[in-house]
Amino acid sequence: QVQLVESGGGLVQAGGSLRLSCAASGRTFSNYAMGWFRQAPGKEREFVAGINRSGSRTFYADSVKGRFTISRDNAKNTVYLQMNSLKPEDTAVYYCAAKILASNLVVVTTTPAYDNWGQGTQVTVYS
Repeated sequence: QVQLVESGGGLVQAGGSLRLSCAASGRTFSNYAMGWFRQAPGKEREFVAGINRSGSRTFYADSVKGRFTISRDNAKNTVYLQMNSLKPEDTAVYYCAAKILASNLVVVTTTPAYDNWGQGTQVTVYS
């Protein structure tokens, strides 16, 4: 198991930016594909962005494409989510997730595929 701790959430005005971080510990970070998900009140958890083990491949939900950027620093055991041009509908608890994989080619985009989750960080965007 890998332990994940998110940080960087907060309250921001629409149009603003935030950078979320997710620090991993316990296992070899570079063996894990990583993802960011979010869950708004009364809604199911949804995929936001994913990145492969080396950071060479990324994938985004249509709702955040062009505004959010996922990246990772394997030397620091950390994955990031840069969020720009935030909208009130981006308000949610954001979770990072990890999936150990043998292949470096895969970006994992589905909730059930991940087996390690952080505790979440709240992002609130006001207009």
